[in-house]
Amino acid sequence: MKPVRFDYYRAETVADATSVLAELREEAAVLAGGLSLGPMLNLRLVRPRAVIDITRIAGLDAVEARDGIVATGGTLTQSDAFDSEVVRREIPLLAQALPWVGHFQTRNRGTLGGSVAHADPSAEIPLCLIVADGVIVLRSRRRERCVHARDFFLGMLTTARQADELVVRLEWPRAPADAGHAFEEIAQRHGDFAICAAACQIRLDGRDRIASLSLGLGGVEARPAAVDTVPFLGRAVDESMAQELGGHAVGRLSPVEDHAATAAFRLALARVLISRVVLGAAADARTRRAQPQ
Repeated sequence: MKPVRFDYYRAETVADATSVLAELREEAAVLAGGLSLGPMLNLRLVRPRAVIDITRIAGLDAVEARDGIVATGGTLTQSDAFDSEVVRREIPLLAQALPWVGHFQTRNRGTLGGSVAHADPSAEIPLCLIVADGVIVLRSRRRERCVHARDFFLGMLTTARQADELVVRLEWPRAPADAGHAFEEIAQRHGDFAICAAACQIRLDGRDRIASLSLGLGGVEARPAAVDTVPFLGRAVDESMAQELGGHAVGRLSPVEDHAATAAFRLALARVLISRVVLGAAADARTRRAQPQ
């Protein structure tokens, strides 16, 4: 199939893009990488009056470390993020997750901002942003505002972005030097949508007990899910504790069911992946702690 007829705007600046968005609002679609929007246009799942191409806006693909955060521009491609030394050093969880995102060909076009704006519940980048406690920065013609990742994703392909707003950057807290990270995913084939994905960031204290723990699941519910880990702070990380945490996590989920997996299967995968990433991240934290600073 082919898209319905639409007007095409090639924005040269953020002001260009937000000006059109202010006028057309829900009737406009934003093109960053096009890997989700393109198929949806062709299948006529979306029928915008206009498509705003933001790929040529200068500076919107930058990576910048400052004041305890790393800012990644809305059109930064997944491949450029993976190749970035700043991302590898300061956001190791994202660096671990990016090879799971599609295939290397698609990562050359797909963007971090586009993935977050699209809000597929199985997408790896929104999951990492939640676990990292990141922030989405939105710009409209009227203002700029910041939304924490845990408040941004509202449901299946639904976010807190308003119709006249553009995702201009993501802000990732710089990971502590002694933090450990792990990311795992189960899909029918590598590069397919995740049936279940889990991401973890952990810090251990001097007694090898949990000082901080951030944990999330993707592909299970209609949006990325943050796991309540407060009851496990101060605990030692071992196989028994990791399995207990997996059971605790799945007891609070409302899993989706589709052609790829039943709700029960997703819960079973979530329980296993939670255990794996917690143990893996703890091992990573111990390795980092043993390395000379």
